[in-house]
Amino acid sequence: MSEAAGTSETPDHTRTAMVTGASSGIGEEFARRLAERGYSLILVARRVEELEALAAELRVRYGSAAQPLPADLGTEEGLSQVAKRLSADGSGADAPVDLLVNNAGRGDGGPFAEQDPAEIDSMLDLNVRAVVQLARAVLPVQIARKREGRTRGGVGVINVSSVAGEVTANPGGSVYGAGKKFVSLWSESVAAEVSEHGVSVTAVLPGFVRTDMTRRVQESGLPAFAFVPKERVVRDSLTAWAAGRPRIVPGAQYKAATGILRLLPKPLVRAVARRVQ
Repeated sequence: MSEAAGTSETPDHTRTAMVTGASSGIGEEFARRLAERGYSLILVARRVEELEALAAELRVRYGSAAQPLPADLGTEEGLSQVAKRLSADGSGADAPVDLLVNNAGRGDGGPFAEQDPAEIDSMLDLNVRAVVQLARAVLPVQIARKREGRTRGGVGVINVSSVAGEVTANPGGSVYGAGKKFVSLWSESVAAEVSEHGVSVTAVLPGFVRTDMTRRVQESGLPAFAFVPKERVVRDSLTAWAAGRPRIVPGAQYKAATGILRLLPKPLVRAVARRVQ
């Protein structure tokens, strides 16, 4: 599906993308690269000041019609607000969204039996429920536009998952890893369903990336080769989405690691995971 991402060098100012978790890290990088490609942007995050500053910068630097949409996707109110915008199919401020980047997430960890039940629910709401509900809001509009010939460009969804979901045992990160496994499997299933309509859904499985969420990992002394630059993650993600690929693992080291994990006996993986923990 080579038409998907609007990846030509000529900016296309008729297209709109929404990026969640846009105020920092991978989400911020997605916003910058999509603005560079000429997309109008809807930027979603909780941190209002950072969001407004980024939108202002993108308007000046790239001429992008970048608009902040402050919302907490872990709450019913915030999720409903953003889902309503994604279901719009009008013009101007209600222009349909060509690309949804489901990036917002949190990675709280610790032994499961010691985690706060409310924090577990909050993480699942953001990492799983919000991802599913936002995709459900936008995909019917995208399918209808394709079916009716109202867009010749690519439309679809990028879901930022994690290689953490590929590990058989993830002590200290059980809820996070299981949630990301759901996102990966669900994304690939939905990709198979919507591809016949000309809609592209791609799951992105990054390893460690230098972001606010991985600050503790960065301080742990992990070697530099364990980290994939966020620029690489975003570039590979957009390329894979443009090609209609349902799954991408950015970084050669993580492609190799996920391949090896599939071959190793599960008892061995679990034993190693327990020892590392």
